Amino acid sequence: MRHIGTNICTLIQIDADVFQRNVDASGVVPQLSVIMGPCAGGAVYSPAMTDFIFMVEETSYMFVTGPEVVKTVTNEVVTKEELGGSSVHTVKSGVAHDCFPNDIMAIRAMRTLLDLLPSSNDASTVPRKESTDDPDREVPSLEQMVPDDPNLAYDMKSVIGEVVDNKEFFELMPNHAKNIVTGFARMDGRTVGIVGNNPMTLAGCLDIASSTKGARFVRFCNAFNIPIVTFVDVPGFLP
Repeated sequence: MRHIGTNICTLIQIDADVFQRNVDASGVVPQLSVIMGPCAGGAVYSPAMTDFIFMVEETSYMFVTGPEVVKTVTNEVVTKEELGGSSVHTVKSGVAHDCFPNDIMAIRAMRTLLDLLPSSNDASTVPRKESTDDPDREVPSLEQMVPDDPNLAYDMKSVIGEVVDNKEFFELMPNHAKNIVTGFARMDGRTVGIVGNNPMTLAGCLDIASSTKGARFVRFCNAFNIPIVTFVDVPGFLP
């Protein structure tokens, strides 16, 4: 019994050390997690504290206690997917930023994201690449994208694509709080954060979920000296 107690204390200390490193690194270096299998118990707290989380459909799970414990305590039968699968965390909870069909696509997406991020909160590390997209080009298509009638919806992501370099926009949390759009792009070769209201969902109204989503993203950009470009078309806050 004493041996078991010692092992538990050791595990708790290891978890605490990891959490402390997450806290110390917060706002200093970007922290990214790719969940490609079950992540449960104390181990799930660490990725939840990182800046960006990607999951894999049907194979990755994040929960503190599994279905067996839930059934024992509440007599409720739930599956791993229902309890903490990728669909739960990318749509409902907002814990994860995106999910992908397989491990390879998840890793490729993370590599794309890394290419857009600075290596630290030192402003000199914000990446900038030589642009092949003329920053002075005209975009006449924008005149037709936004309708004159304020009651007609349009896709803000189409507008964003016309403005940024080469129409390349890396969206984050695309399935959570769809009434606001967040993600990274480049303008004149430099990484920028994009925040935009999306009239296609809830007429672009702000609510609790979209406000939290936007605030998290803006806070990250602020910590790492990433300029923010905001596309505003919002009728107000949804009580």
